[in-house]
Order: sequence, then C-alpha cells, then structure tokens
Amino acid sequence: MQTVIHKANSRGEANFGWLQSFHTFSFGSYHNPERVHFGAIRVLNDDTVSGGMGFGKHPHDNMEIISIPLEGDLEHKDSMGNIAVIKQGDIQVMSAGTGIFHSEFNRNPDKQTKFLQIWVIPNKRNVTPRYDQKTLNIADRHNKLQLVLSPEPSESAVWINQDARFYIGKLDKDINLKHLVKSNAHGVYAFVLSGSFNINDIILDTRDGMGISNISEISFTAMSDQAEILLMEVPMQA
Repeated sequence: MQTVIHKANSRGEANFGWLQSFHTFSFGSYHNPERVHFGAIRVLNDDTVSGGMGFGKHPHDNMEIISIPLEGDLEHKDSMGNIAVIKQGDIQVMSAGTGIFHSEFNRNPDKQTKFLQIWVIPNKRNVTPRYDQKTLNIADRHNKLQLVLSPEPSESAVWINQDARFYIGKLDKDINLKHLVKSNAHGVYAFVLSGSFNINDIILDTRDGMGISNISEISFTAMSDQAEILLMEVPMQA
C-alpha cells in the first residue's frame, strides 16, 4: 500500500477577494512538483465565490470537469447553449473534448457559493463536448456510499470518459464502511467534506485528503457525527 496525505492547511491558496480557492494539486500560480496529480485526477479545487460574482467565459479542452456544489447556487452557461443552475445536492459534468467555452456565476447577490471543481484526465481525446447534471438523492448516502459518477451512463450518476467512480458517504459517528477497489490498476483519493474520519488507521479532518494505491480495499470510520466524505477511484496511469 502506498499513501500520500494532503492536510487542508498544506494546500495552495488563491484569494482574489470575490474568490477564495484552495488547490490540492498544482493549479494557476500554485505549483508543487510533488503535487501535480493523483492518477487521473489533475485538479481538486475547493472554491468559495462571493455573492453575485463568478468566472467569466473561458475555454477548456480535453478534460473531464466535475463540479459538486456544497453550499449555495452556481449558474452555468456554455458555448453548447446550455444554461443551468446547480445547487447543493447536484453534480455537474462537462466533457470538454475538442473545446468548449463556459462561465460560472453565483446567482445570489447576498449569499456565498461553495463548490468543488475536479478535473479528470480523459481516456479519449477530442471527443464531442458534452454537458450533464443530476440532482442526487441525499438519503442514499446515509451510512453508505452513494455512487455519483461512473464510466457508464446511469439514471442516478453522471458519467465521464474515464474508468473512474466517485462516491459520497455521510456517516453517523463510529459507522465503519469498506470500499472494494474495482481494479488493481486503480487508486482511491479520499477527501473529507466535513467532520473527521479514520481511514486505514490515519485520522483525517475536514478538507484533508489522502491518496491510496496498491490496495484492494480501504476501510474508514466516522470519528464525528454526520461526517461526509468523497471517495474518487481512478486509474493510476492516465
């Protein structure tokens, strides 16, 4: 088993006044040669956007981009003609493929928005750009792992062009779960959304992350009530 631990206070940070962003992996002006990616995960940004503010139109290509709102609403517009609002409990995916422009704004002038933006390196280049979002049933993650992203189309999860699976669990204190890794070529990156967890005998607190590879399963226990975790299983060779 190999592990890498990224404590919340070790992340890169950018603060533009209207945007506070914490970078688990190298992004923008933050570059750490030891933290460029974990397998196919290239970016894990933890963003807070002030009321009425946002990201103007900007391009992406050949990347699978996943947004998970944690608080507030985020309005999305793109060059494919999609206009949508994602909110807490939703998940959004954009396969940038051959190229796409989009913008993201906090549509509420008096409330901040918090969301994760995750970039996954695709297993196919230059695909036709695609957009999707789903509203998840939060009850399906109580004391178990809810599949929210997969490699195949699903009614209950978004999908991307990569052999990756994301899960969210919200656990009562002392609940223990195990996750069986789908392939020995995969690793799992665990990111604590709230509370604290014991993962393979390592304690992680809110916004801490840990990558684990060369394993067949991981075991984790909630150390606080209503602790929430995101597990991202991805190929280690992207």
